[in-house]
Amino acid sequence: MKIVLVSRLDNEKALRYTASLARSLEDQGHRVTFEKGTAEYLSRDGVLFEEIVSDLVVVVGGDGSVLLTVYRMKKQSPILGINWGEVGFLADLEPEEAGAFFASLRDGFLVKPRMRVSLYVDGEHLGDALNEAVIVTERPAKMLRFAVSVDGIPAERFRADGLLISTPTGSTAYAMSAGGPIVDPQIEGFLLIPLAPYMLSSRPHLISTRRSLEVSLETEKPAHLVIDGQCTFELNKKAKVEVKKSNDPAIFVHTGKTFFEKVNYKLRNL
Repeated sequence: MKIVLVSRLDNEKALRYTASLARSLEDQGHRVTFEKGTAEYLSRDGVLFEEIVSDLVVVVGGDGSVLLTVYRMKKQSPILGINWGEVGFLADLEPEEAGAFFASLRDGFLVKPRMRVSLYVDGEHLGDALNEAVIVTERPAKMLRFAVSVDGIPAERFRADGLLISTPTGSTAYAMSAGGPIVDPQIEGFLLIPLAPYMLSSRPHLISTRRSLEVSLETEKPAHLVIDGQCTFELNKKAKVEVKKSNDPAIFVHTGKTFFEKVNYKLRNL
């Protein structure tokens, strides 16, 4: 099996663990390659994120490392996260669990797709988000005005510090901190959460992916669109953001842990 290893680069222990994991996987007969940044730290040959095509991509890091990997891969390969971060909702295995799991790989593995959202601004595709896209003002302490339309019908208009456009996967991330609900990832919907809205009546919305969703800026203030914390785009003052279900979902290895089992464990051990 061809396996690409990705490590967070700001933690020496994570890098050493990744190097040790590579040796173990090679001993088991797997072909191991490193992502280029990881490879440089370990003095090995590597491959760019954009060029990864593999049977399995193993990410040693937290949710940020997983999001970076998904965002930068042009073709989605199955991902397995080994948690070397604070919470790790996207990393199913703890380091001490990895050995037993990899020993079972000879029998193959199951995968589960995770919906992503595609963001278009004035018709231009900017990228896909696994967790969320957030629209925020360029200047702190300034509010933005938003208009939301569903199937071409005005559905909401409000003022807020910003707006989160989250996937069900992202409901346990920024969206949860902003007061949104935890959403079963088997539900395919767009979760809209106003950030610090001016009116208490401006509440989160969960909208089916089968509907047409558009968010318009109605402001004279400059704003930014940030996708999964990885890339930032400047929005013009009257930008229209079209939200669609991506045709290219992220693919995660199923380790046997259910979503609600992970939520219960992670939230009790923060």
